[in-house]
Amino acid sequence: MSRQTVTPEEKVRLEEVRRLIRYHDHRYYVLDDPVISDGEYDQLFNELLILEARYPEFASVDSPSHHIGGAVAEGFTAVQHVHPMLSLDNIFSIAEFRSFQEKLQRFLHTKQPLRFMIEPKVDGLAVELVYRQGVLHAGSTRGDGLVGENITAQLKTVKAIPLRLQDDQGFTIPDELYVRGEVFLSKQGFHRLNQLRHQQGEALFANPRNAAAGSLRQLDPRITSRRPLDFFVYGVANPEVLPAEGQEALLTVLSRFGFPVSPLVKGCALPAEVEQQYQQMLAIRHTLDYEVDGLVVKVDAFALQRRLGHTARAPRWAVAWKFPATQATTIIKAVDFQVGRTGVVTPVALLAPVEIDGVVVKRATLHNQDEMARKDLRLGDSVLVQRAGDVIPEVIKVLPELRNGAEQSIEFPISCPECGHPLVRIQGEAATRCVNNHCRAQQRQRLIYFAGKSGLDLEGLGKKNVEQLVQSGLVGDIADFFFLSAGPLASLEGWGEKSARNVLAAIENRKKIPMARFLGALGIRHVGEVTAGVLAEHFSSLQGLMEADEEQFRRIDGIGEQVAASLTMFFQDPHVHRMIERLQEGGLTLLPSGNKQEQPLAGRVFLFTGSLQAMSREEAKRLVKAKGGQVAATVSERVTDVVAGEKAGGKIKKARELQLPLLSEMDFLQLVSAGEE
Repeated sequence: MSRQTVTPEEKVRLEEVRRLIRYHDHRYYVLDDPVISDGEYDQLFNELLILEARYPEFASVDSPSHHIGGAVAEGFTAVQHVHPMLSLDNIFSIAEFRSFQEKLQRFLHTKQPLRFMIEPKVDGLAVELVYRQGVLHAGSTRGDGLVGENITAQLKTVKAIPLRLQDDQGFTIPDELYVRGEVFLSKQGFHRLNQLRHQQGEALFANPRNAAAGSLRQLDPRITSRRPLDFFVYGVANPEVLPAEGQEALLTVLSRFGFPVSPLVKGCALPAEVEQQYQQMLAIRHTLDYEVDGLVVKVDAFALQRRLGHTARAPRWAVAWKFPATQATTIIKAVDFQVGRTGVVTPVALLAPVEIDGVVVKRATLHNQDEMARKDLRLGDSVLVQRAGDVIPEVIKVLPELRNGAEQSIEFPISCPECGHPLVRIQGEAATRCVNNHCRAQQRQRLIYFAGKSGLDLEGLGKKNVEQLVQSGLVGDIADFFFLSAGPLASLEGWGEKSARNVLAAIENRKKIPMARFLGALGIRHVGEVTAGVLAEHFSSLQGLMEADEEQFRRIDGIGEQVAASLTMFFQDPHVHRMIERLQEGGLTLLPSGNKQEQPLAGRVFLFTGSLQAMSREEAKRLVKAKGGQVAATVSERVTDVVAGEKAGGKIKKARELQLPLLSEMDFLQLVSAGEE
């Protein structure tokens, strides 16, 4: 095979890639302030590995490919790791995983399938905990793999980390144990932390990983103690001191010592099982309450791990099988100001198209006027955009260091971009809104909401179709849905007789509907599912609602001043009166709540926190609604039952303060299955 000759351009590129990786390593590991996404960093690092493999004569001992992390941050003392804290090589496809396991088999001179252990790659901060005679002696960050930062005092504030190992499980605690694991911040904890920082005028963390790292790098441990940090153990540096011959047995021992182990850890006897677990983890990643950016795959047996050994930066017996990136860098081309159904004006960034998590993203929310000002957002800015499942993409970080001077400031409008009515911002609220109830944009959004899944769920009338009906003049308010006819519908572009018949049948099927669901579908400000249920219980008819005044609404248990004012404004509007009259003329019939025998959960309001094992939380919520119950999103005195799954968040504390009944998942399952054969 002929030796490849490096071109001058490739030699320059090799040095440039090394320089860029060093710069981004410093931003990520030392400053906790990355300016590119994980996916873009992985691409850059992969390019370095390819170039160095192609031209080994340009290998360098100080190349980033031989190092793991960053330097010790200012203010912390250095800790020399007795056993290096190695990183993991990345793979990104089934083909690469198969190549990985085939390479292991060749190295071990075997054709037998290897047993692997898989675990979620939690996006946090890797730490080492040193225990002497079972007591936590020291804790440190990974650092550059050889030298980390002493954060013992900070780690002692993480409640999930045992300060003393349990010794009542029949295992002998070794004299010295080097435990490795990941400190992370839950999504709920991350959002609470950022809300607090926003209120205090502090810069927001870009993601939970940076929030966790920033929390552990507080010189004052008291600050760390106020951060809701969590921890999963994943291994030890000296497994030979424990009665375990493989990773699975090791995690069992560590669990009995008192360490939390991810419930998603699983043994796989065949490579095909690993591939299946990857797909399953990918499917549920966005439902977890913590960020997961891949799957860690490890050879289970320690004897095989020792034979396989490691390179300068990573073990040969493990890889990180990365998920598609959820973040990417792109450019803001323009900003559109959208008016919602309650009048809130939301700035939306129009982006240079970029692929994130397999989807091309062209738009991202900027949240509100305060966020735009805090980020000093400008047209032409390079920004970090994040997408997570079905959540609307958001701009989470501006990259001012990439500005070239051509960027332009963005002014938030002072009048409604749709109807021209002056915009209003109520003191104490983040939202800027149009208060003209007859604003065309609000009416259009209310129509979309009414027909959508949160409203009456009219099959065949998604957002685009509703917008088409509005643009054609067939629908102007909610009542118009009940007077549509086949001919005009069938003549619309992209429709036909069958589409028209299906939509009309869906509308006809929704003309008889429970009062609570109808009230929730109207899109009244501050009126969600629970409040709609309260109103349906209190009022026997729409006429009673329309005749009630603000004081009458206030006297209803669970209705506050804001809700009462919103209801009064809505139901005393003459346009609403005419709309309801037309709905009734079109055949609207509101059904009362079913009797208790038919609706065993009638009158009960459930709140779910934590993850369920037997079903998803969405399935549990649908089950509650099917049995006449209601579901709340926040803790309040109206909640009658709090269902606590695994890793329940801060809602539990508030529920206990209000002395609300707590149900385990088993309690809940027994409750909803009572009386069923």
